[in-house]
Amino acid sequence: MANKWSALAIGALAEGSLRFGELQRCLQGISPKVLTATLRRLEDHGLVHREVIPEVPLHVEYSLTEVGRSAVEPVFALRKWAESRYAHALTHARSTP
Repeated sequence: MANKWSALAIGALAEGSLRFGELQRCLQGISPKVLTATLRRLEDHGLVHREVIPEVPLHVEYSLTEVGRSAVEPVFALRKWAESRYAHALTHARSTP
């Protein structure tokens, strides 16, 4: 995974399929351009499936592939580790004069 948005997108899609706008709302702070690039990269690497839903109005849903689902646990473990390190760093910074 090339950046934080890839990991966050995988985490958001772990709950199930999402439309582009729904995913963008889940990933607060991501621009449409960056989200598009992130989803394309994840799709190119076989982690995300893009499905065009032929309804009116036409829309696209994104979901994790089997490979993408296998990345969920390691991504969550990395997130937990990063959050604990951040908390430790904050505690250390506050206790250092």
